[in-house]
Amino acid sequence: MHSCVLLPDAASYHPDTLDLNTDAKAAAYWFPCFRDMVIKFAKQAAKSQAEDSTAEERAEQFKTAYLQQLDDYQSNIANNSGRVILGTSELLKLNETMLRRFGFTDPWRSQKQLENASAKARLKLRLEEIDAIQNPDDKWTELVRGVLAGNMFDWGAQAISNILEQDSSFGLHSALDRIEKRPWLLDNLDNWLKRLRISSDQQPHKCAVVFVDNSGVDVVLGILPFVRELLRRGTKVLLCANSEPSLNDVTSRELSALLDECAGECAVLSSAWSSARLLVYANGQSGPCLDMRTLPRDLCDAIAANETDLLVIEGMGRALHTNLNAHFSCETLKLAVIKNRWLAKYLGGDEMFAVICKYEAIS
Repeated sequence: MHSCVLLPDAASYHPDTLDLNTDAKAAAYWFPCFRDMVIKFAKQAAKSQAEDSTAEERAEQFKTAYLQQLDDYQSNIANNSGRVILGTSELLKLNETMLRRFGFTDPWRSQKQLENASAKARLKLRLEEIDAIQNPDDKWTELVRGVLAGNMFDWGAQAISNILEQDSSFGLHSALDRIEKRPWLLDNLDNWLKRLRISSDQQPHKCAVVFVDNSGVDVVLGILPFVRELLRRGTKVLLCANSEPSLNDVTSRELSALLDECAGECAVLSSAWSSARLLVYANGQSGPCLDMRTLPRDLCDAIAANETDLLVIEGMGRALHTNLNAHFSCETLKLAVIKNRWLAKYLGGDEMFAVICKYEAIS
């Protein structure tokens, strides 16, 4: 694993937004939250292997082991304060580590397959909606909103899983209606729109590296239309997805298969995919967050070789739990919907499904 070349100083890079060892309020919220979450994850794990008579027992073992590790982390806060950073990323990654230890390699596989198939069937219609927008600023606004709305489809967020379990018709347009109205909690959209206006001294980006999040609506109806518009501008795009399964996050292998099928719905995607102007890379991660110090060599080499000048990071795990305050050596766009009211308030907002749209030019 290697540090991303877009980090100005890898030694000073700290991906985690919160440190539970030093932030008592955050610790008081998140530890009980993860204790509640693991109960649901254990049920999902057992359900995913219902044909195996040992699944229920192994799911219970997973839950017990996870809770024990949480207790260990919490009891060591006093000893680790100021010495070791304990972010929510570690507790999220712990979930995946423990699931694998007890034989659950991909508990959300069936759900991902269903959501991918449903989203693919709606891709052409979504692209037609985007193409009907004539004004460039309005089009890009809708594309960004689409990414944000797509990011709602996260089975790791309790508020969202409740909605998805109760309303099978909940889709992209329902999510567009639910996300925070502008001005957003963190709203740099106007700066992003200004950057996209081409002039003699402001050309399209050469290469964009896009770290994606969830399967289904998120990647197919949110990210792909956004990426398609970058491709239309002449920008090469490297899509980076998880190396290993994590919740309902799309993996690099799944994303490659998705693009094989989605390319048939769009000439722009098809041309870029076949000519290697659109590529997929594994991001080296086995959890839902992103540590830019642990990327595979081939991805780091591609980022450097293609003179990457735009970094897009999407999702709560990658752009909020981690990297929200990180600085990079190229233009950066961080997009996420906050699916947790406590965290929204912690960051200065008040609304459920508050929006992070953070654009950072080169300083």
